[in-house]
Amino acid sequence: MVVPDEHFFRREAGRLLATLTRILGVHNLALAEDVVQDTLASAVEVWTFRGVPEHASAWLMTAAKNRAISVLRRERTVRKFAPELGRLLDSEWTLKPVLDEQFLPRALKDDELRMMFSCCHPKLQQDVQVALILYLLCGFSVGEVASAFLVTHEAMEKRISRGKKLLAKSKKLFELSTDDFAPRLSVVHRALYLLFSEGYHGAHPEQVVRVDLCHEAMRLARLLVDHAPAATPATHALAALMYLDAARLPGRVDEAGDLTALFDQDRSRWDANLIAEGLQLLEASAAGQEITEYHVEAAIAAVHAAAGSPEQTRWGDIVSLYDSLMRIRPSPVVALNRAIAIAQHLGPAPGLEALQSIPEADRLSAYPFYSAALGEFELRRHRRDVAREHFRTAHGLARNEAERRFLERRIAACEA
Repeated sequence: MVVPDEHFFRREAGRLLATLTRILGVHNLALAEDVVQDTLASAVEVWTFRGVPEHASAWLMTAAKNRAISVLRRERTVRKFAPELGRLLDSEWTLKPVLDEQFLPRALKDDELRMMFSCCHPKLQQDVQVALILYLLCGFSVGEVASAFLVTHEAMEKRISRGKKLLAKSKKLFELSTDDFAPRLSVVHRALYLLFSEGYHGAHPEQVVRVDLCHEAMRLARLLVDHAPAATPATHALAALMYLDAARLPGRVDEAGDLTALFDQDRSRWDANLIAEGLQLLEASAAGQEITEYHVEAAIAAVHAAAGSPEQTRWGDIVSLYDSLMRIRPSPVVALNRAIAIAQHLGPAPGLEALQSIPEADRLSAYPFYSAALGEFELRRHRRDVAREHFRTAHGLARNEAERRFLERRIAACEA
């Protein structure tokens, strides 16, 4: 029998670490990490020879719980553990029943939420928040997190260490019933949005799309949706955006690993189930009065998902939605996407005008798809030589081989 893949172990590692940190205390995070690593290493060793048990997750939970009991018995005289559990961990009469309760399914989910909110401490920079989520909740190694953010192993190790030190000062995981829940929820939203975006639009030198990052962001967003106090309209809108965008992932890269533009994607490859779930989440997000950036972006994704082809897309609606997004969260990238929608709706000349009038356009100077958009508009105006130069500029800025091959095809189109 084949041992489960790395995604299984990553997901289970995050769940185990959250619960063990809840039991042992955040100040003993390193000890909780050791227990998780011992549990996973034992699983690989045992399962390789005996086969994977029918309920692999339950096996891991039992193994981790038994290890935690051993640690608590061995260390109780020299360490202080979770203050909220107090003396319950000191007595043999209560030790096992308390741990049994902590490993129940509902408690496991709550602990993941507590860990997620703890990682999104307002005093931490957003990149550190996302790094902690990947490392502690998603089971990524320091090297993998560093690779996702294009920084050195040493730099990422420092970020994660800085974040863990701040967590340790709090003594316990974030309590979901406190008055700080609502303000912290918006920080969690932004961290998960950035995590998904890193997977969908990231600048990784080898992988143009990081599906694993997208799926982890979706899994954590679903935890929020399933937790009543966190299931706000903004939460539903954020989850809707992720599901609707993720539905297009199978079409973003072809079988050869080449990037495919939205206009050229085989829409039969889009995931109909994810689209249906995304639309349900979007409908649920309409319950409140507030319209967030996630509502608008999800609405844009829904318009794309509803269209059978680029020609059938309601581009006028998309332009209007980008106008709304510019009022809520103006940025050069949003303005770039708006210009592309204008070009589809009104033609390349108005699109080019919108592109050239972007405020702070210099912030896009290193972004390859700004020059690529200029090239597309000029190509559609039959100015092939000008278009080719823009595509060559974009090619020089490309962040990975998939982007370079995509732009080489656009250069060839100018020379056809």
